[in-house]
Amino acid sequence: MPLVDLVMPKMGESIMEATILKWLKQPGDAVKQDETVLEIATDKVDTEVPSVAAGTLEEILFQVNDVVRVGAIIARIRTGTTANVAPGDDNILAPAGVADAGQNSQPKTVNHSAPSQPAQYQYPAPASMQNGTPRPAANGVAANRFYSPLVLNIAASEGVPLGELESIPGSGNEGRVTKKDILQYIAERKAGGPSAAGSTVIAPVYHSTTPVRAVPAQLTTDTPSTVTYGGNVEIVEMDRMRRLIADHMVRSKHTSPHVTSFSEADVTHLVHWREKVKKEFEKRENTKLTFTPLFIEAVIRCIKKYPLINSSLDGDKIIIKKDINIGMATALPSGNLIVPVIRHADQLNLTGLARQVNGLADNARLNKLRPDDTQGGTFTLTNVGTFGSLMGTPIINQPQVAILAVGAIKKRPVVLETPEGDAIVIRHMMYLSLSYDHRIIDGSLGATFLSAVARELEQFPTEREF
Repeated sequence: MPLVDLVMPKMGESIMEATILKWLKQPGDAVKQDETVLEIATDKVDTEVPSVAAGTLEEILFQVNDVVRVGAIIARIRTGTTANVAPGDDNILAPAGVADAGQNSQPKTVNHSAPSQPAQYQYPAPASMQNGTPRPAANGVAANRFYSPLVLNIAASEGVPLGELESIPGSGNEGRVTKKDILQYIAERKAGGPSAAGSTVIAPVYHSTTPVRAVPAQLTTDTPSTVTYGGNVEIVEMDRMRRLIADHMVRSKHTSPHVTSFSEADVTHLVHWREKVKKEFEKRENTKLTFTPLFIEAVIRCIKKYPLINSSLDGDKIIIKKDINIGMATALPSGNLIVPVIRHADQLNLTGLARQVNGLADNARLNKLRPDDTQGGTFTLTNVGTFGSLMGTPIINQPQVAILAVGAIKKRPVVLETPEGDAIVIRHMMYLSLSYDHRIIDGSLGATFLSAVARELEQFPTEREF
């Protein structure tokens, strides 16, 4: 009876590893094709890994909390016949004859529609791991270690090339370079310390088949806290997602000098139009019309006028994105936050935007987002008004360069200029705030873009069709 390899699936271009959260099947258990075998987590979302064949779970190669590289074999399933792999499972089953670094090649069952090609094209891996052979050692340090996306991002933002990264001694399991290691190295390099001078340290080699225990994001120190707390207190450990959010927010502030500009908009016309058409819209399109797709429409029109807002920074290169992929910050039932992405939002009409907004929000609340649903955003919108806030100072979602927050819509008395003179009237008013990366976006551009969004909302055409 043949063995079928279950591998860590590809989950997006920038995701190179995942953490095993829970095994739902144990060795000896029967599994059906497409039945969930385990739950995994990336730095974006939690997801499930289904079985690629019907049979018996023969062997588990990694345990709960192990961090596993994309493409690595995580389990083996014994089948009675050749595995019947459903179309679309190409990224789940390993190509024939492909072996992980440090492991002998073994036959794999392959989907007949999947091209036979080198592993580095099927599964993204760091350059030091490609082709299954170590790169030349740098300063005596073994060069085929694995680096987490966080370490690679920090290295890129600080201008640390791969050759130099490979010279950094790692304090993590199997000599892995941790966040603390790279930050300490960068600090010493800037200060001209011993790390900058190129000390020679031999680090253990990381093999992709060796389990590596997941280490919680360290916000301040790697040593346990010895602080004692007086009085009546309750100590609550951060869950995994909250630790990731905390680390992401700290890294964003460390990366980008934030500036926030504020504006307000009279959205009376928009509010009245939505109130007039929302029931007919829901009846005809079978989806609700919220304010979010209307805000996104205005943002898209302004991004087209000011494309630098839709960019990222790579060293001293500004990467202006031609695709407009809008991230929308969404609160989860746990209170944590996630940012699903509407891809090619500029190619959608209002109905398409409404469907995307509602579908992604529902999937987020039901924990059904796919890893790709949170990838590739170029600009983010967060509606802080959902919870009653008038305004906020949002933190940039790296590697983007700007994020817009819209506050609660409130009725307020305002002065309205009319041909007959000024009048005090009741209007629907809303504050907007834009946080942007001051390395490439100056206050003039940030304020101009924000004012343009406000004008788009104020000049909403009340006679438009949907």
